[in-house]
Amino acid sequence: MFSVFVSAPNTDDPMAALELGDRPEPEITDGWARVQVKAASLNHHDVWSLKGQGLPAERMPMILGTDAAGLDEDGNEVLIHSVVSSPGWTGDETYDPKRSLLSEVHQGTFAEYVTVPKQNLVPKPAELSFEEASCLPTAWLTAYRMLTKDSGLNPGDTVLIQGASGGVATAATAIAKAMGLQVWVTGRSDEKRQTALENGAHQVFESGAKLPGKVDAVLETVGEATWSHSLRSLRPGGTLVVCGATSGFNPPADLARVFFLQMRIIGSTMGNRTELTALMNLLKTTGVRPAIDKTMPLKDAKDGFQAMVDGETNGKIVFTV
Repeated sequence: MFSVFVSAPNTDDPMAALELGDRPEPEITDGWARVQVKAASLNHHDVWSLKGQGLPAERMPMILGTDAAGLDEDGNEVLIHSVVSSPGWTGDETYDPKRSLLSEVHQGTFAEYVTVPKQNLVPKPAELSFEEASCLPTAWLTAYRMLTKDSGLNPGDTVLIQGASGGVATAATAIAKAMGLQVWVTGRSDEKRQTALENGAHQVFESGAKLPGKVDAVLETVGEATWSHSLRSLRPGGTLVVCGATSGFNPPADLARVFFLQMRIIGSTMGNRTELTALMNLLKTTGVRPAIDKTMPLKDAKDGFQAMVDGETNGKIVFTV
């Protein structure tokens, strides 16, 4: 079957590690189901896999892709929850120390077919297209958990979202608006800031700009480049929720500010199936939909990956199969 995969990592030039071609169709094991992929969305995780980050060479060749929507073996429209827990795990799967995402241990979604645990299949609402649904399991679910469980925000509170154009940031902007929050967003260019306004932001600012006031929470996905600004922007007792660090993992901690102003720093990773269902219900009732920057056939996946590597994204990139 036609697939997008990696056989050997390349830390310096991830695009050189990207391969398109035939891979064996996945075998169905006990408790698992095969899904015919209709749409799959791209995440930074897929670029990191090309570099070998979180994906050692001994697990390759590996089909990339964590997110997809498609048809199960009975023809039902389904969304795939991409967090795979270890055998015997009970409770919130995101706390399973042996959990993985599709394309880390098990073959990913950038192919004609993918197999997943049956418990990871979630009915796709008819109100969402395959393309829209495929955006939810990683970026949108992560943003939803950050804004609900992790941040402790209430309607009327102000949240700062760093980095206007990333998948999580774009999702968080739309979700936060739907939740009744005051949404402030930073962006590096006029175009990215304007798009953030179109996605629901109440105010937008240049990266690192002095804000008109302190915020109740900051959603951080950028890391080193924005960390100091995030801490300076928080009110005393505020919460910084971090789910990624695309610009670097080791910013100055500024611990004096953290403990003196009693700030909370919360790490966040993905979300569970219950939260994914709640996210879909939010979209159904509010009419909010993922902002899709580019849609292209899977055979043109190199163009999508190149856009992400170059930082030329303003919303999600979706591959159709």
